[in-house]
Amino acid sequence: MSDVIRRRRADLGMSQSDLARAAGVDARQIRRYEAGEQQPLLSVAIAIADALGVSISELADRAPSRVTITGDWWASWQTWRDGEQKIATQPVHMRQEGDMVHIAATQRGLSAEQGGYLWTGELRFWDNQVLTGWYAANEGSVRSKGTMYLYMKHAHGLSMVGRWVGLGYDDEIMSGWATMGKSREDSEQAMDDLIREREAAAR
Repeated sequence: MSDVIRRRRADLGMSQSDLARAAGVDARQIRRYEAGEQQPLLSVAIAIADALGVSISELADRAPSRVTITGDWWASWQTWRDGEQKIATQPVHMRQEGDMVHIAATQRGLSAEQGGYLWTGELRFWDNQVLTGWYAANEGSVRSKGTMYLYMKHAHGLSMVGRWVGLGYDDEIMSGWATMGKSREDSEQAMDDLIREREAAAR
């Protein structure tokens, strides 16, 4: 349990004091739990699990192995504006809580004039492999919103490929390829490979 608490807290970017406040316990107790000096009572373990967004089984390190995708990623999107294809690449942050993943773009992938915008969304993580969910623009003047499907290409969560469908600049129903990687280069390379593979398959 000590390793799970320490690892999950670090994944979420929480300090020991942050976790203590969220769980309603003293920070010294969190230090003792992480050092393996004490085990929390059930009521405290439930509060810690809730604060960390995991189940009691996961907190006790008895859950099936889970890919953890909390952290900073890069996302690339194939889109169109006035009929011209554009690839937007932008940094996003993901925060995983059990099977749910909160995702938010932290910078625009294209300038506002080119149709770039900030957005947030929620995804469900299925079987350590598939993410499905929705996204919506944060900016009132941008109506873009839709759905996402992403497939984990590597067992260790290094990159994802998939598709988005939603309301875009050119039409009410648009779709394009989507990729994510731990670096900008990984995401853009995955997008190049995906487009090249699909174009070859269509010939």
